[in-house]
Amino acid sequence: MADPLDLSEATRRLIRSADGLSDEQYAAPSALPGWSRAHVLAHLALNAEGLAGALTGVVEGRRVPMYASQEARDDDIDELAGEEPAAVRARLLGGCTDLADALAAVPEDRSGTVIERSPGSDRTFTVADVPSMRLREIEIHHADLAVGYDRSSWAPEFAVHVLDGAAARSPGPFTAHATDLGREWRYGEGGPVVSGAAVDLAWWVTGRGTGEGLTSDSGELPRIGAW
Repeated sequence: MADPLDLSEATRRLIRSADGLSDEQYAAPSALPGWSRAHVLAHLALNAEGLAGALTGVVEGRRVPMYASQEARDDDIDELAGEEPAAVRARLLGGCTDLADALAAVPEDRSGTVIERSPGSDRTFTVADVPSMRLREIEIHHADLAVGYDRSSWAPEFAVHVLDGAAARSPGPFTAHATDLGREWRYGEGGPVVSGAAVDLAWWVTGRGTGEGLTSDSGELPRIGAW
C-alpha cells in the first residue's frame, strides 16, 4: 500500500492533473478567490523553486531565503500565471524535479538548519520541515484546483497531518472531534466542540469551505482565517 504521506506520489498526482488540463481550463477560476487554476499552479511551481534554492544554499553554506520578499512572491505568481499554460507546466515540472534533487542533496547533519521565508521575516522553518510543508502545499492546493481531486480524495493520515499542524497557526479556541477516527485536537482553551469526518475538519481548519459536514455543540462554527 502506498504511503499516504509520500511527497513523491503526491507530486506525481499533481503533475498528472496539471498535464490533463486544457489551455482553457488553466484560465478558469480555482476554488481560491481571485486565483485562476494557472495562479494555483504558478504558486506551486514557485514554491518548489524557492524551497529548492534555499536548500541549495544550505548545502553550499549560504543563507538563502525562500522568497526575496512577500511582494516579489506575489508579483512572480501573477507574472507566471499570465504566461502560456505550457510555460506554467514546464516551470511546475522543473521546480518539482529541482526540489526533489535538492532534498536528496542535503546532508543529514544539516536537517536543523533554519531557513527564512523572506529576508528578516519572523516566519522561519528548518530543513527537516520542508517535506511536510511541501506535502501540505501540494495536497491542499491540488484540491483548490477544482479538477476532481478534493478533500474526499485525502487519506485519513493526511487529514491527521493537517490537524496536527494546525496548532502552529492558533485557529482556536475550539476542539476538533474527528468522528470517524475517534480523535480530538484542542486548539486553545475553551470554545465549542466541532465534530465531523477528519477530512472535513482538515479542510475547514485551512480556512476553506463553510464547514460542510461539520457540527458545533454551540450551534455555530468558529470563524477560521485562510491558510
